[in-house]
Amino acid sequence: MEFIKSGKGKLIQPPDMNAFREWNRNKSKVLTDKRMTEAEAVSRFISDGDYIGTELYGSVRAPMSLVSEIVRQGIKDLRVAGQGVLELDLLLAASLIKELDFTYIGLELYGVSNCLRREVESGRIENIVEWSNAAITWRFKATSIGVPFIPTRSMLGTDTLEYSAALVIEDPFTGDPVCLLPALILDVGLIHVHRADKFGNAQIDGISGFSAELARSSKRLLISTEQIVDTEAIRAEPDRTIIPYYLVDAVIEAPFGSHPGEMCYHYRRDEPRIRDWVEASKEPAATQAYLDRYIYAVKNHQEYLDLVGAERLEKLVLGGAQ
Repeated sequence: MEFIKSGKGKLIQPPDMNAFREWNRNKSKVLTDKRMTEAEAVSRFISDGDYIGTELYGSVRAPMSLVSEIVRQGIKDLRVAGQGVLELDLLLAASLIKELDFTYIGLELYGVSNCLRREVESGRIENIVEWSNAAITWRFKATSIGVPFIPTRSMLGTDTLEYSAALVIEDPFTGDPVCLLPALILDVGLIHVHRADKFGNAQIDGISGFSAELARSSKRLLISTEQIVDTEAIRAEPDRTIIPYYLVDAVIEAPFGSHPGEMCYHYRRDEPRIRDWVEASKEPAATQAYLDRYIYAVKNHQEYLDLVGAERLEKLVLGGAQ
């Protein structure tokens, strides 16, 4: 097998699949009540320097209440993997990221992430490794099926490959180049869902992204949910349970937990609030003022919702008052 080339990126956390298998083998399979607050979950399961990750795209189903709590508690030197807009931008705004495994962090139709640019240009982020959208998904796929890497065509012939930590080898069967993507194992995964029971069985409506793969690639998994439902409601539709309870360490009830992002079939994006963030993020002082008002000055997610206002939130609900 001939190695053709390798990316320039420094792999943030080489995958130890045997250790991860042992971790999962020892994880409790007992049905226990895992309900807790964001503050309890973050303080208990996330520490300085942890490798954390989020999933999906843009502002859809973003775990905003959990990320806001990470910012509130000031957990620093984080190594972060995933795709994101609003949630990862907050971590960047608070200068909590040390290393970054990413595909896209931006403001979508509003342009590039001002916070990402500042953190990179200042040198506060010490290591950045680039991947395509498909590549980072398949890295989680590799972990979820228990293999140390996965062969793909993703990134071949692109500059993204140059700044990744992937390897290109000669396919032993055809002689063609193939890109090897290393498995990605997180210390903590963060996922927001539509509903879950108190044990952690979680269901998602609409696009599920790579939630199933990320859940199976995380040593510890924090689930925030729009609502906690009875287990019988989950069992009535087992085919919709994307994430089973035994993968989950904490369940946090967080209505409007993706705000100002959206939830499929439930509520739309709060476009004016997103524009407020876009403007605030352009300058460090305005960015800090935004964080002060919407994160540091409120004690928890409920106080944040109170600050936003029930009338404003109701107008975002699909089928609700406009």
